[in-house]
Amino acid sequence: MFISKIWNAVAAQFNKLANFVWRADPMAQLQYEYDNLVDQLKDGRVGLEQYQALVQRVTSQVASERQQVAGLEHKIRAYLTAGDRESAGRVALELQRAKAELQENEGQLAIHEQAYGNVLLKIQYANRNLTKLRDKIVKYDADLKLSRAEAELIQVVARIQTKVPTDFGQVEQAIQDEIDRNRAKVKVAADLSSEGVVEAQREIDAEKILGEQALRDFEQGTKESSDTTRERGKVKQSG
Repeated sequence: MFISKIWNAVAAQFNKLANFVWRADPMAQLQYEYDNLVDQLKDGRVGLEQYQALVQRVTSQVASERQQVAGLEHKIRAYLTAGDRESAGRVALELQRAKAELQENEGQLAIHEQAYGNVLLKIQYANRNLTKLRDKIVKYDADLKLSRAEAELIQVVARIQTKVPTDFGQVEQAIQDEIDRNRAKVKVAADLSSEGVVEAQREIDAEKILGEQALRDFEQGTKESSDTTRERGKVKQSG
């Protein structure tokens, strides 16, 4: 009775410790359960392979015994055809023993095949559950991280001052004043850079006009020279 109380107390303490660990890092506990199930399935797969090897041996044995029975039946028919009933009788006794062993082994094979099928079904079901658990772990991990981020964001927002400081307007005005000064500098520089542009453009336009007049004078002189040459040619021809 006393030992039982001590054991219950110790078990309660271990339970408290386990609950504390689970609450501290629930994802680690889920991952542990997943890894444990993976290890169990690995052991189950190895055991299933070994059991299948046993089934294959029994299957081979049953197939060999069936061939033996068929061979004994063939011998009996051969002896009966030859009229040797004594030899046929000895083989008939051997056939009875062979059929008894075959029947027993066929029964064992059926049991083994059924057991193998049951274990295979359980492992397949466990594999499906393992896939579901893995998907849950991924989902819970993402949800947990997102919820923690949201909680941290809420704390940050709570620490942010919601009221605008009293000197914020002065700071804003100072910034705007500097922006205006910079824009004024740019405007003055642009205005100064445009000085002399009108005069330069006038000179360019005047130069174009003079060039056009010189070109016309040249064309007129060329035309008069051509006309003079033609007139001289006509005079020579008439003379």
